[in-house]
Amino acid sequence: MSLIILIIAVLLAAYCVLILMYRRWFLRLPVFISGQTEKPACFFSVIIPARNEEQNIPTCLLSALQQQYPTELFEVIFINDHSTDRTEELVRQLQQRFSNLVLLNLADELQDQKLNSYKKKSIELAISKSRGNWIVCTDADCLVGPDWLSNFDAFARQGNKMFIAAPVMFSSDGSFLSLFQQLDFLSLQGITAASVSAGYHTMCNGANIAYQKKAFVAVNGFEGIDRLASGDDMLLMHKIGEKYPGALAYLFAPGSIVITEPMKTWKELLNQRIRWASKADSYRDRSIFWVLFLVYALNFGLLALLVVSPFIVNGFGYWLLLVIIKTMVELSFMVPVTRFFGQTAALGWFPIMQPFHIAYTVIAGWLGKFGTYEWKGRKVK
Repeated sequence: MSLIILIIAVLLAAYCVLILMYRRWFLRLPVFISGQTEKPACFFSVIIPARNEEQNIPTCLLSALQQQYPTELFEVIFINDHSTDRTEELVRQLQQRFSNLVLLNLADELQDQKLNSYKKKSIELAISKSRGNWIVCTDADCLVGPDWLSNFDAFARQGNKMFIAAPVMFSSDGSFLSLFQQLDFLSLQGITAASVSAGYHTMCNGANIAYQKKAFVAVNGFEGIDRLASGDDMLLMHKIGEKYPGALAYLFAPGSIVITEPMKTWKELLNQRIRWASKADSYRDRSIFWVLFLVYALNFGLLALLVVSPFIVNGFGYWLLLVIIKTMVELSFMVPVTRFFGQTAALGWFPIMQPFHIAYTVIAGWLGKFGTYEWKGRKVK
C-alpha cells in the first residue's frame, strides 16, 4: 500500500470516530416541548438585515410578524442595506399594517463609508435602536413558524442561557443542486445540535439564533471580529461563550426550525460556502479549527488519490473503498438527523453526491482562505 493511501486511511479513521461521536451526542438529545403555562415574559427584538430581497421580504416579514406571541412583547427591526430594488417600498407597505415593524436604512448611518461587513454593522445599528432584552436574528430569505418566539421564550426560562442556537433547514425544489445543498446543510445542522449540546464546541447559523442584549454589550458586540464579512453568528457565539461559560444552548424542537432558500446556481453556492469558510482560522474555539482541518485534509487526500489513482496499483479500487466507508459512516449519522428534520426521502441521493461534495469542499475551503468572493453584488476579501 502506498504512503498516500495509508495517510488517507488514518485520516478517515479519525474522521469516522468523530462522526460516530456526533451521532451518539445527537441521539441523546431530548426534543424540547415547551408545555408553557406561564405568561410570556421575554421581550424579543427580531433583527432582519437585507439587501435587494424584494422577492422574499413579504413572506419573510409576515411569518415573523404573525407569531403566536403577544404583539406587545416583540418588535421586528428590518435593516435595509442599500437595496436598489423595491425592498424598502414593500417594508413600508407592511408598516401600515403592523405597528411593531421598524425600518432602518443603513445608508443613513454609514454616509458612504465603505465596509467589509455590512451585515454586522446592520445588526449593531438595529441592536442600538432595539427595545428588547433578547435579540433574535434571522435572514430575509427565511420563513419562521408561528411558535418560533414562544419556543424561544419557554426555552430561555430554563436555566441561565445567554445564547441560544436553533435549527435551520434549506428548502428543496427536487433539483440536484437544491438537494445537494439540503443534505450538505443538514449534516452541518446535525453536527451543530450535537456539539453545542455536548459542550464540545460552539456552532450556529445566523438564520436562527437568539441572545441576551446584555451579553452582546458585555462582550463589546462584534469588536475584534468586525473586519470579517462573515461571522456575525459563530464568532459572536464564541465571544459570549468565553464570557459566560455554560450559558450556550441549543433549542432542539421541530417547531423552531427556520426554513431558508438554497442558492439558485453553483456559482452562488460556491460564493456562499467560500464566505462561510473565510472565517475558519478566526475561531477562538480551537477545537473547531482542528475539526475543519481534519475534514479538509481528508477530502483533499481523497481528491488527490482520485487524480493519481491511474499511477497506483489498484488505486481506484482503494479510493472507492475509502469513499464507501466514509459514506456508510456518514449515513449512520444522517439517518437520525434527516428524521428530525423530516427529510429522510432525500437520503437516496447521498451516495451519488459524494464525489461532488469532496471536490466542492476542497475548492471552497481553499478559496475561503486565499481567494475573494462576491456576495450581494459586492466583492469581498
